[in-house]
Amino acid sequence: MSVDSVDPRTGAVRRRVSEDDSEQDVRRVCAAAKAAYEEVRTRPRRWRAELLRSMADALEADCEPIVAAADAETALGGARLSGELTRTCYQLRLFAETVEDGGFLEATIDHAGPTDMGPRPDLRRMLVPLGPVAVFGASNFPLAFSVPGGDTASALAAGCPVVVKVHESHPETAELCGRALVRGAERSGAPHTIVQLVFGRAAGAALVQDPDITAVGFTGSLDGGSALMALANARPTPIPFYGELSSLNPLVVTAAAARERGEKLAADLVGSFTLGAGQFCTKPGLVFVPTGPDGDTLVDAAAREIRSRHGAVMLNAGIAAAYRRGLAEIAEEPGVSTRAAGTDAGEFAPAPALLEVDADQLGGRLGQECFGPEAVVARYRDEDTLLTALRRLPGSLTAGLHVAEGEEPPSRVLSTLEQLAGRILFNGYPTGVAVSWAQHHGGPWPATSTLHTSVGMTATRRFMRPIAWQDAPQSALPVELRDQTDDLPRRVDGVLVLASDGR
Repeated sequence: MSVDSVDPRTGAVRRRVSEDDSEQDVRRVCAAAKAAYEEVRTRPRRWRAELLRSMADALEADCEPIVAAADAETALGGARLSGELTRTCYQLRLFAETVEDGGFLEATIDHAGPTDMGPRPDLRRMLVPLGPVAVFGASNFPLAFSVPGGDTASALAAGCPVVVKVHESHPETAELCGRALVRGAERSGAPHTIVQLVFGRAAGAALVQDPDITAVGFTGSLDGGSALMALANARPTPIPFYGELSSLNPLVVTAAAARERGEKLAADLVGSFTLGAGQFCTKPGLVFVPTGPDGDTLVDAAAREIRSRHGAVMLNAGIAAAYRRGLAEIAEEPGVSTRAAGTDAGEFAPAPALLEVDADQLGGRLGQECFGPEAVVARYRDEDTLLTALRRLPGSLTAGLHVAEGEEPPSRVLSTLEQLAGRILFNGYPTGVAVSWAQHHGGPWPATSTLHTSVGMTATRRFMRPIAWQDAPQSALPVELRDQTDDLPRRVDGVLVLASDGR
């Protein structure tokens, strides 16, 4: 079957990019990735850091054609896509610094000696790369969560070659990015098979089941991710499946915040859940607003804002159709009313919408993500009503709390949100995810299938495993665990010892 590049604005085929890969093709690609792993896994950290920087340079050199192709295939706009590519290049370089720092390896040394439990052997432990990693490109972030992006960057930083299953929404973009990454790899002396692509859904299933693949990074739908996770678990040797799957991202507005700045909250809220046609995994899809006049002011202002907006082209016809179905299902739930809708701009650009329900009636479809430019306002009478509703919600990537100036965050609400989500925002909106050491992009099921983050420097943990060496000769140890090494922070006999340069 052919893999075609499609214009989401018209539904027309732009060009044929490739053919679906067969199981034999996948087997060959994965074997090549395993060979690349064996070639590079013991290379020094400074080489791996330069690999990441070389890839960033290559992507930047091809910025213009990559962004043009991505816009033609996703309709996300040049400015947004240029920002995505800048983010990815920044991320690759930040991971390069992480690799050079060496702290991510968690190098630990316990010298032989007496203890209260008796003699202790010499033990040395650190994290090592798993092996080839499968990455599934996301529909909504062609340059930040696809061929280039967080999963690929963190896997390479960990020392793992990557095989990317290309998303059908942007195959030409994937092809261009893949070429750039390979060019960057070759310039640093890496095998060109350190990053490879496969096309087609059957190829994706074969990829997860291939014996040379050691972990999977996935960003996509709950149904698709659950099916792939089942395949990963059904292998003769199961492997970790790191899935980002579905997130409602509830946002709570206190009565004082609604009274203080209801109209501004309304404008900012609509701007957040319609950003990028609502196609962000962190879109706030459920907003808790108090009953009463102050809450009414906020909801009325949000409704006016929605009515002034037109639909934006979504990533593909299937996603646009799924949004329309989801919106209809939500509107049919008991007690739900459609407060406002914008202007439908055609088959591929459905109207944004704002729906309303009493918080007591949350359940069913209202507790599930609707991918697109909509949000549900849940009206609550008091804190007990709010807490009861929050405790019925599934896990999310984020949760937000808006309070008035000087107002203390309500402790019971905050405690409940902390159990519900992986990132808690105060007086802000979740659709930006900064790349940093302290970032956590993950959450309880079904937001993710893992405790680890997919954004930030600790994302490498997903693709590494610990090994301990006991009474090993110096020559058998990784360089980072040898006595004379001093270029990375290590914990030695329980005490943190910084690198020679003070890191």
